[in-house]
Amino acid sequence: MKLYVCWGTFGGDWHHCQRAHAALTEAGHDPEVVKVHGWGVLPDVFNPGRKEVVELTGEKWVPVLVTDTGEVVNPTKEIVAWAKANPAGAAA
Repeated sequence: MKLYVCWGTFGGDWHHCQRAHAALTEAGHDPEVVKVHGWGVLPDVFNPGRKEVVELTGEKWVPVLVTDTGEVVNPTKEIVAWAKANPAGAAA
């Protein structure tokens, strides 16, 4: 699975990327973290790393989770809910 984040998974509970990453790791997942940098409100020229995020979601905002089955999950609250509902090692 891949978790697309802004600059990292730092910060406290206020940071969306950190909350999504924490929920996944607490559920036993070890996502590949893809740092896309930039900031969603900026023009595309300042967000070249977010091209794949736009292709996946139609938007520049992160975090975005792509599961091992190819499911795209966003925004943060949906990623947190997905992690709670899909702990690592649970039967499919």
